[in-house]
Amino acid sequence: MPLSPPPARELLHLRDIALRGYLRDDGLYDIEAHLTDTKTQGFTSEERGYVAEGEPLHGMWMRLTVDGDLTIVACEADTEFSPYPQICPQAAGNFSRLAGLSIKRGFIKEAMARVGGTEGCTHLRELLQQMATVAFQTLYSVLMRRERERAEAAGEAAKTPEEQAAARHGGRPALLDSCLAWGSASPVIKRRWPHLYTGANT
Repeated sequence: MPLSPPPARELLHLRDIALRGYLRDDGLYDIEAHLTDTKTQGFTSEERGYVAEGEPLHGMWMRLTVDGDLTIVACEADTEFSPYPQICPQAAGNFSRLAGLSIKRGFIKEAMARVGGTEGCTHLRELLQQMATVAFQTLYSVLMRRERERAEAAGEAAKTPEEQAAARHGGRPALLDSCLAWGSASPVIKRRWPHLYTGANT
C-alpha cells in the first residue's frame, strides 16, 4: 500500500464504486456505475429491520448512454438497496431527465438543475462527476484508435484528441490549468504547447 502504515484499526464501513465504459455495436457508448455501501457489523434499521454484516445499505446503478460528442442520449438508474426502500427508489426514474445534456464544462450544474434536491438521490448524484470523467476516458481510447488508423492510412503522424481539440480552438487545450499536470507552468505544457507555457525556462 503506497500510503503510510496506519495504526491498529477496525474496518467499519465499505463503499465500493465500480465504473465501466463500453462501445456499443450501434456506435454509442454506455458508461455504467454501481455503488455499494456495506457495514462490517449488523445493525437494526427502523425501515428495513435487521441489516446483516455485508448486506448492502445502499446499492445503486446508473447507465449513461452518450454519443461521440458526449451528449447524453439516455440515462437509466435503479436503486436496488436503500435505507428507505419505500421512498428512495422513486427518485431513480427522474435521472432520465439528463438526456440531452452534454458532458462538458458546467455539466454538473446543469444536471443538478434537473435532478437536484428532492428531485433526485444524493448517492446517484455523487456518481455523475465520476461517470463524466469515465466518459471522457472511454471515448479517448476510441478516438486514439481511430486517429491512429486514419494517420497510418494517410502516412501521417497521429494526433492525440487534445491536440486535435486544441487545433480547433486556437491552439489551447481544453484541460489547460485543470490540474497540476496540465497547469500552464507544467513540463507537460512546455513540451506539448510551448506557446502556452508560463513556467520558468531553465
